[in-house]
Amino acid sequence: MPMIIIRNDITKMKIDTVVNAANTALKMGGGVCGAIFSAAGDEKLKEECESIGKCYVGQAVITSGYSLPAKYIIHTVGPIWDGGNSGEANSLHNCYINSLKLALKHKCKSIAFPLISSGIYGYPKEKALQIAISAIGEFLLNHEMMVYLVVYDKKSFVLSEKLFSAIEKYIDDNYVEEHSFSERLRNIEPYENYQYKNNEIENIQESYIECEVCAPVLPIKGKRCLEDIINQLDESFSQMLLRLIDEKGMTDVETYKKANIDRKLFSKIRSSKGYNPSKVTSIAFAIAIELSLDETRDLLNKAGYTLSRSNKFDVIIEYFIEEGNYDIYEINKALFDFEQVLLGV
Repeated sequence: MPMIIIRNDITKMKIDTVVNAANTALKMGGGVCGAIFSAAGDEKLKEECESIGKCYVGQAVITSGYSLPAKYIIHTVGPIWDGGNSGEANSLHNCYINSLKLALKHKCKSIAFPLISSGIYGYPKEKALQIAISAIGEFLLNHEMMVYLVVYDKKSFVLSEKLFSAIEKYIDDNYVEEHSFSERLRNIEPYENYQYKNNEIENIQESYIECEVCAPVLPIKGKRCLEDIINQLDESFSQMLLRLIDEKGMTDVETYKKANIDRKLFSKIRSSKGYNPSKVTSIAFAIAIELSLDETRDLLNKAGYTLSRSNKFDVIIEYFIEEGNYDIYEINKALFDFEQVLLGV
């Protein structure tokens, strides 16, 4: 199962277990810790924590969730930032891994983490985020679990300044404003010499307004050779995807995990020749098997989609593909930061 980043109140999530950014004494603290104790019913939780005694940095212990919607609370102690030369990164990595192992031991199928140590413990948020994603990704390569990384606001979740600036510049250089796109649809100016009847234009316009990420949009000229296109005319999305997976020498498990896709959804695609996934799912697979822009457009076309310069989501995807960066977690970080829908799930 995948990892997703969400803005939410961790104390209100209806999942198997939530993770508490605890202190070594397992006492009620401030921030996330205080909120979890209060929502769970601090007296009962306090009694169980006192019976456990303590928890060391990087380790994890588990208690009942009490009044929380979650069944369990996993308490893990993050490191206090001391400049980065005192083993903080290893300790923080262990917080995530040990919490996930404990959840697995208790047969949990879903877990929600805060960004551990990034509050009063002073761990730089960008570094803390990189470690969280790395550790969770490492675990998910070998295990099935739905993992949520929960942030309260955009300030808690930031891209590196260099990456943010690069994406922002790419969007500025390539993004076509929506009103200009609408004008072209009304034949005020041509769109790459494609001609549409009035009713076709209206249908496309309607779809675009309903869902700017998932709706089919006007085609973009590709660079594939004519012979390849003709040979693949009869392929469905699932047939093309499975062929590409074989050509790339990848396994099914490797593919759906790199795509941040649930195993059950992948099974549906594999077993159904005519299955048409959503646009975000289609792109997630293109990222997983590291397709070029032309190959990505070919795959999307099989499901009735394409990439558009009038869609900020699409422009960000194009940026990463052109950069040769197929790390789906980093792509999702960028999409989250620019308030776009995330890939996978």
